[in-house]
Amino acid sequence: MLADMSLEIIAMLLAVGTIAGFVDAVAGGGGLLTMPALLFAGLSPAQAVATNKLQGSFGTFSAVRYFIKRGEVVPRDNIPAIVGVFVGACIGALAIQSMDPTFLADWMPWALIVVAIYVLLSPDIGTLQRSARASILGFSASALFIGAYDGFFGPGTGTFFALAYVLLCGYTLSRATAHAKLLNFTSNIVSLAVFIFGGEVVWSVGLLMAVGQWSGARLGAGMVISRGTVLIRPITITMCIAMSVALIFK
Repeated sequence: MLADMSLEIIAMLLAVGTIAGFVDAVAGGGGLLTMPALLFAGLSPAQAVATNKLQGSFGTFSAVRYFIKRGEVVPRDNIPAIVGVFVGACIGALAIQSMDPTFLADWMPWALIVVAIYVLLSPDIGTLQRSARASILGFSASALFIGAYDGFFGPGTGTFFALAYVLLCGYTLSRATAHAKLLNFTSNIVSLAVFIFGGEVVWSVGLLMAVGQWSGARLGAGMVISRGTVLIRPITITMCIAMSVALIFK
């Protein structure tokens, strides 16, 4: 399919993938950019959703790989949460094949607006490491729920993971964002596997955008470490509002 596209469309997909990778690494919501770009390029809605998971998986892997190399994230310390996300994403990805996800589109914008208002009115959120409010199993249960949401619908998943780490584990916002990428990558891979078996992934387009995703996510991950809450907080608020508006008008 890529061979049938003009150079302008190819360049646009690569650029959008790069920008979306950066945004996703910092605050989530890169799908607001990549989904319209894929549809504009001529993919069907089913192909766009499936291909979006392919290219997005490269972005989340790039970011989490950087965080692991920097010692910000230790996967073995998060195994219960990873298992919870894996199970949840499987449930969500299977459920979407037999249920209509549009009911989530009715209330999800308002949930994202609540998150934006909460972060806006809480200037000290995630600035200091605090005591955990939930046990490992308690947090894993919340990870399972968010993973199921990602497999079933998806917008705002990275933001919800990060907020759960801040509120339940007491993490700083930068540390929470780093750990959220690990869980987001897990749910992305599970969803992608389902779409691959469905035969809807356009590999040439997805791998092209993956090049941009990889570099953009790597840059964004570096900015999370160097700028922390100063960068993450305003972008999180902006992307929550942007996702809300997009879902409401859609």
